[in-house]
Amino acid sequence: MNAPRFDIRPAISIILPTFDRAPLLAPAIESVVAQSFAEWELIVVDDGSSDETFAIVDAFLRQHQNIRYMKHRNRKAALSRNAGIQASFGRYVTFLDSDDLYLPEHLESRYRMMEATPELRLICGGFAIEGDPWVRDRDDPEQWIHVRECIAGATMFGRRELFLDIGGFRALDYAEDTDLWERASGQFRVLKIDQPESYLYRRSPGSITRTCKPAKP
Repeated sequence: MNAPRFDIRPAISIILPTFDRAPLLAPAIESVVAQSFAEWELIVVDDGSSDETFAIVDAFLRQHQNIRYMKHRNRKAALSRNAGIQASFGRYVTFLDSDDLYLPEHLESRYRMMEATPELRLICGGFAIEGDPWVRDRDDPEQWIHVRECIAGATMFGRRELFLDIGGFRALDYAEDTDLWERASGQFRVLKIDQPESYLYRRSPGSITRTCKPAKP
């Protein structure tokens, strides 16, 4: 019997945190499988789901060696993303929310951008939107701002060591992605982009941007 062999380190690790969203998972994962860029691994981080999440993911695990699954008790999105980062092997780390989708060129466009600018450490943005979503302002919960004005954490694409160096996402109730972006921009070169719009942002009924009203600082 041949000894187990580790595959070559992937270029990109995709972290997909999920909690009780089994009906949405298959399209999200399929959008990763359909990418024009092939050197990726997908880590599905199950944040304590009680629905059919594993059954959905298991069908993909049986077909794709570069998809992994891990589960822990409910710790919310920020700490689930951190768990995925710690388990990742890619040179770059990016994310996908379980109610969203990648367009086929998403990973390739981000990879080429980062490779062309070695001093760049983190990018975010470049998403298309279903509908016209507005969210609570982190600094003034009585105000609403358009989602395009926000830092969309799931669109972040950065060098793995950046996330480790700044300690990952903090366990905040709201806008943990903006918090990480601000900390990263104080130490590294970061860039918010508008194009290409290759990440499809869709807001499910249970999305935190629909339900959470952040506390005033």
